[in-house]
Amino acid sequence: MKRLELKTMVRIGNLEATTERLVIRPYKTVDYSNWYHQYAHCYAALNKFDEGKIDLSDYTEVWFDEMVKKHLHFMNKDEAYILGVFKIEDGAHVGVIDVSTLMRNEFQWGRIGYTILNTYWQQGYGKEAVKAVLDMAFTQLGYHRIEAHINMDNTASIKLAESAGMEFECVRRAFIFEFGEWTDHLVYFRNAKQE
Repeated sequence: MKRLELKTMVRIGNLEATTERLVIRPYKTVDYSNWYHQYAHCYAALNKFDEGKIDLSDYTEVWFDEMVKKHLHFMNKDEAYILGVFKIEDGAHVGVIDVSTLMRNEFQWGRIGYTILNTYWQQGYGKEAVKAVLDMAFTQLGYHRIEAHINMDNTASIKLAESAGMEFECVRRAFIFEFGEWTDHLVYFRNAKQE
């Protein structure tokens, strides 16, 4: 219960993690042109888990403003924390990480998801960002356990979870409906350090 009380004191405006090369924070409306530019310059999808180059015709500045408001609503309700990943050097938007609440109270349990734009792969940004967000989840958001749910054949995501210090726990059978069928997922996890 102590962690839950600490969580309610988090100020969303102060929610930010900084690493040697990155700043990870909630999106702001002023991020639109940076966000748009980076997505516009993605390569075509490099594998089935990569969104790659997308049609941006519906992603207007008004749409982006609404997205930012939705994200704030999710954070205020403690449902999800959706964070942009930006390079400190030039401010470029390189990806997005989200932490979703699965259950609070005596569990303090969440799930992490991560996407690095394919133009920034193989540069260590994913590992750096995921490690920072895991720390944020434990120290600023009061979670005790964070899981990553990963497709069985998503080798890059498995390597990223392991490099960020997450441990393999189990296979959840027919866990999520995707690609037109109920799909097995690997579960990786990390717990907060015990005091």
